[in-house]
Amino acid sequence: MESQQPNKIHKQPEKKPPKSPLNGSGSLWIYLIISVTFIALYLFISPEFTTKEISWKEFENTILPTEKIEQIIIVNKEIAEIYVKAKLTDSTKYDQITDNSFNLSQTTPAYTIQIGSVDSFENKLEKAQQELPTADRITVTYTSRSSFLDIFSWLIPLGILIFFWIFILKRMSTGSGSNPLFNFGKTTARISETDKKSSVSFNDIAGLKEAKVEVMEVVDFLKNPETYTKLGAKIPKGVMLVGPPGTGKTLMARAVAGEAQVPFFSLSGSEFVEMFVGVGASRVRDLFKRAKEKAPSIIFIDEIDAVGRSRGKVNAFQTNDERESTLNQLLTELDGFGPNTGVIVLAATNRPDILDKALLRPGRFDRHIYLELPNKHEREEIFKVHMRNLVLGEDVAIDILATLSPGFSGADIANICNEAALIAARKKTEAIMQEDFLEARDRVVGGLERKSKIISPKEKKIIAFHEAGHAVASWYLEHVDSLVKVSIIPRGKSLGSAWYLPEERQIVTKSQFMDQICASLGGRAAEEIIFNEISSGAIDDLEKITKQAYAMVAYYGLDESIGPLSFFDSSEQSRTLFGKPYSEHMAKLIDEEVQQLISKSYQRTKEILTTHKAKLIQLAELLLKKETVEKEDLIELLGARDRKFLETDDHTNQSLSQFNKT
Repeated sequence: MESQQPNKIHKQPEKKPPKSPLNGSGSLWIYLIISVTFIALYLFISPEFTTKEISWKEFENTILPTEKIEQIIIVNKEIAEIYVKAKLTDSTKYDQITDNSFNLSQTTPAYTIQIGSVDSFENKLEKAQQELPTADRITVTYTSRSSFLDIFSWLIPLGILIFFWIFILKRMSTGSGSNPLFNFGKTTARISETDKKSSVSFNDIAGLKEAKVEVMEVVDFLKNPETYTKLGAKIPKGVMLVGPPGTGKTLMARAVAGEAQVPFFSLSGSEFVEMFVGVGASRVRDLFKRAKEKAPSIIFIDEIDAVGRSRGKVNAFQTNDERESTLNQLLTELDGFGPNTGVIVLAATNRPDILDKALLRPGRFDRHIYLELPNKHEREEIFKVHMRNLVLGEDVAIDILATLSPGFSGADIANICNEAALIAARKKTEAIMQEDFLEARDRVVGGLERKSKIISPKEKKIIAFHEAGHAVASWYLEHVDSLVKVSIIPRGKSLGSAWYLPEERQIVTKSQFMDQICASLGGRAAEEIIFNEISSGAIDDLEKITKQAYAMVAYYGLDESIGPLSFFDSSEQSRTLFGKPYSEHMAKLIDEEVQQLISKSYQRTKEILTTHKAKLIQLAELLLKKETVEKEDLIELLGARDRKFLETDDHTNQSLSQFNKT
């Protein structure tokens, strides 16, 4: 049985149109030579450049007494042209008069005078000739004349404008045989032919096993279609990749481009819409036209929510008809009246809730693939992928790094690996050690350490008790994550921090919410207990617990007074409406329940810290002394968390021990 070879499209070499003698770079030199010649002829011919301009005083004292002036012609009531008698043109006395070979000297004015007004000039001329007989007086005539400079003054801007547009149109038509005026309606998609594949393959994608299987099925159908068609199966027309930022949606599409042996078109959703009306729909038509010509082919649209937002009355306030027309054209091309065979569309977004329902229905995007944040085993695989090109030390333990990075996406892990390499290079070491990875993790999570930041002793004491309050409160609360270390070293925008090892949960109970709120209020409560005064240092904590409390009451239905009601809008339709999806009475009730919930949590936190006030003071003093308190110091000072819900497995204890060594 012969192996199936991928369909290759052999393109005929395009015939280039013959060049016109007026096209190309040579035409610019022709235009330039003609212009220079034209200007040079004018300079030689025009009498305005062959005469000398003099003042009235010079005319009256030098020229007029010679009595050899033929006539004076006043042109346009502005300039007086003085003509001398023909036999004087060869005299050395008038050598300033240019004998132009293109003009007869008798018709060329020898001098010109700028006159203020005709009456003033006539009066001065009459006074200057009072002693001369009437027969010898100079004749003055008047004429109107259009100077060549007047025509040239509007011809030059017009020529510059024409030259500019010729230059722009030539630049727009570079590399395109179509009309350059309509190139903005063509698609801007980048195409990857079969001989120029992407360097990314499915081997570069760690984790996401289920998602890879579904996407690889699409690629396999394009390579071996008879395996599916003989059973009557049809390949999905569209595949929607959905997931949080950094989970590998675009990387999955790049792997498809590298594995599929068919043309691959890639572009962003924002590239459809421009400032011109109708450009988006035109680009959609052109994109699918090119894809059908090269079928079988794949189209990848990244961030499709830029053009795929839900249509409806709410969006009428946005008055963006251009985006809706683009979406309508995209819906038609995906599954409309015309056939759409041999073209598979991949799309990626992290906001599927705002997409139009018509875009997500079967027949357009038949398959939805959800990419979630990786679990511990998947994080190990991702670490291995990003460490392939790194020079690692002998003490690097990937399983420990995966344990200490819960909730991290693939992009976050890639950032940790890169930061660790930068830190090791900064230390001038030969390899990247485990310490560098842990330091990079702290750098990514909390920000850069700022040990040089100047903090007064009084403020440092307040910060120490604030962080000690978080640590002590969380240590004696059942449902708070395991505490790793406490530090008062400024990092990023924070002046101190308490580090926890979060558990990988899928749901959060009401008790866990309440304990988290109490732990977040530990810093403010400690300040009030120790100093009988509170500061502004708890603003981040207050912001976080306020959002949590409102989510518990209005979204998750965890409040007894409000009951099992949820005003959460997953489609975000109500956000653009003027008002809330509940009455004023309900809004007042929600505010009261949130305030009561936070007040009770605050009182509970104060009771815990008051009971363990001595340990709170000891931990704060230890922080002032060491600046960073590790897990072992916390156990020695506060006692072991020996309850069953606080116990961790042996692997996690090993991870924490390794973490504390740094």
